[in-house]
Amino acid sequence: GMSSEVTFPVPWGHLAAKAWGPPQGRPVLCLHGWLDNANTFDRLIPLLPADCRYVAMDFSGHGLSSHRPAGSFYHFLDYVSEVRRVAAALQWRRFTLMGHSMGGSVAGMFCVLYPEMVDKLILLENLGFLLAPEETEEWLKSKRMVIDRLLSLEAKQQPPKAHSPEAALQRLLEANRHLTAEGGAILLQRGATVTPAGLVYNRDMRVRTQSRESLTVEQCVELLQKIQDRVLIIVAQDGLLIPHKLDSRNLFVKRLREAFESVLKEHIQLVEVPGSHFVHLNEPEVVSGIISNFLTAQDARARL
Repeated sequence: GMSSEVTFPVPWGHLAAKAWGPPQGRPVLCLHGWLDNANTFDRLIPLLPADCRYVAMDFSGHGLSSHRPAGSFYHFLDYVSEVRRVAAALQWRRFTLMGHSMGGSVAGMFCVLYPEMVDKLILLENLGFLLAPEETEEWLKSKRMVIDRLLSLEAKQQPPKAHSPEAALQRLLEANRHLTAEGGAILLQRGATVTPAGLVYNRDMRVRTQSRESLTVEQCVELLQKIQDRVLIIVAQDGLLIPHKLDSRNLFVKRLREAFESVLKEHIQLVEVPGSHFVHLNEPEVVSGIISNFLTAQDARARL
């Protein structure tokens, strides 16, 4: 289960990653969720097939990767382009993508933009895409908020606060009820830096100004149809995607799942497992068998 650190130079600095498994092993690129980092896969990857080469990257503004240049937003497509950069640096022509939460949306978008580069797609607590708000007014409001948030962050320009290790973990757990203390501590190892004053979070606050791509439910289904038969979706029963537990804000998840189940029925493997949004980190053995079977399957369902 030993991993090594890897960095990839980019025009604004570097992207950091960690790698497991033999360098010539079958390539699997792992993408973390919003405000998380590559350590989210620390407990899962040692349980997966040992002959694969796993690389878990930190998106810019997360973990040990450089922040984006001053004055810039974090556009969703920037994350997608970072996947393309890392694949080029690794000289991976074709690989498997595994993404958790926001990382799953990045993986889904990469997959439909570069279908020839992806052999299998594994989505953990994600349905592959981010949807636009249905109402025009909501959509406008969300775009305006992105700009206003960036400008207000720039106006404040506060130095990052330092916290005691206990307080840093407490804040992380309060912001994320799906994390266990153990899972939170694993994310903090890469998500914060020790300074004389205490722990300082590494993440760029501008990550909160993320500008999303706008897709309708119909577009999502159409895009997933292009890559069907090689997609595994794992949804946690106490996670963020269970339709009957969602509030009205998340109606699109319900509509998306209904559309999947009617249009893509047997073409996409959608598995519900016990656990929360971070099931892969909290209780990796719940999902490791399902993922391992999908990775090693040679049947037509998993092939192109």
